[in-house]
Amino acid sequence: MKKILITGATGQIGSELTQVLRQSYGADNVLAASNREPSADFTGAGPFYLLDVRNGDRLEHLVAEHRCDTIFHLAALLSAVAETRPQEAWDVNMNGLLNVLEAARTHRCAVFFPSSIGAFGPGTPAVDTPQDTLQRPTTIYGITKVSGELLCDYYYRRFGVDTRGLRYPGLISSEALPGGGSTDYAVEIFYAALTSRHYDCFLSADTQLDMMYMPDAIDAALKLMNTAPDKLRHRNAFNVTAMSFTPAELAAEIRKHIPDFTIGYRVDPVRQAIASSWPRHMNDSAARTEWDWQPRFDAAAMVKDMLDKIAVKLQKS
Repeated sequence: MKKILITGATGQIGSELTQVLRQSYGADNVLAASNREPSADFTGAGPFYLLDVRNGDRLEHLVAEHRCDTIFHLAALLSAVAETRPQEAWDVNMNGLLNVLEAARTHRCAVFFPSSIGAFGPGTPAVDTPQDTLQRPTTIYGITKVSGELLCDYYYRRFGVDTRGLRYPGLISSEALPGGGSTDYAVEIFYAALTSRHYDCFLSADTQLDMMYMPDAIDAALKLMNTAPDKLRHRNAFNVTAMSFTPAELAAEIRKHIPDFTIGYRVDPVRQAIASSWPRHMNDSAARTEWDWQPRFDAAAMVKDMLDKIAVKLQKS
């Protein structure tokens, strides 16, 4: 990777990935692009461009003008938001990806595409979910992720575009605020624990889901993109996970640091239905075998780090 474009750079993954890539490859070599204006700190740290990924001409112009060789395509509507705007979700998630793949085909770029645990459905084995298994999601978000996996595979086989992807679980970030996903509770809960000592969760107490701390999510993307292609039997997309817990279990871990923290439950039927259709734990042995995937954070380490970092953020605000 020498010249990198990141779409959706102001989102949950993009805001942290941009910083890491700029530290590794130089600020001028990492172009951040988003459909909304970021903070002054973000724009001052390196090149930034307004971009709606549905505008294929604009996207192709950026890739050509800056001679990009790698695209991290992160722009998408997340699961809960997508269910309220399904037509827009298809337009952004699918037509945006198609525009990225066309630009990559024309200019010989590698492409990273984040798929999701949402690419599975209620018919998928819920425990130890295999790498290769039934994928029949019941949400528009999941449908776009399965379609995206297949489209990336097609562009690799048909045009030789170096496409690679991960099926991320729920992601937990100390830097970015939730963006409309069905696992947002696992970020919101930390702010509530530190401010009001109480959180009302929108998922039921026993909803078990795979999760991953953002530093591991970034490491996984970079490790995959830097793996020699002849090592990869799979491409789009690898199961990856780091931990699996329920809201009640997460609250119990937080209480080890904040003993008076309490949790209640006001279940949102839309997000509960989405979460209930997803696996409880994925098998990521293909990632561990093909490119030596290994997470650094378990639940206990993640909780401690999240509380420490968010406490500092709240003191500064």
